[in-house]
Amino acid sequence: MTDTSVTKKDEASRAEAPAMVPPVDVIEDAFGITLIADLPGVAKDKLHVRIEADALSIEGEVDLPLSNGLEATYAEVQSPRYLRSFTLGQELDTEKVVAEFRHGVLKLTIPKVEQAKPRKIEVQVV
Repeated sequence: MTDTSVTKKDEASRAEAPAMVPPVDVIEDAFGITLIADLPGVAKDKLHVRIEADALSIEGEVDLPLSNGLEATYAEVQSPRYLRSFTLGQELDTEKVVAEFRHGVLKLTIPKVEQAKPRKIEVQVV
């Protein structure tokens, strides 16, 4: 899996708009990968996870509610949007992705295709 963070041509218009890059942990084992992305302030309905061909993209909009008629005097969050993209390897089964989102943390589990998983070979005594 390769981090391509907003370099795809079809995301060019979105890439021009400012976006924060969320911190992501990627854990790989013999059965697949687990990707954990921190997206504080993003509501489930503002989170978009897509896989097209071998590209995984994560996009989320931060909801910064202000009371009616109030303006922020100072805000450290300059862009209310997260965007991160990855290129997935052929050994991953993109049809069986499991996504969980809880308390601003996205967890994606992407298993390996059966052919890429380790298997035990039984040795026969002759």
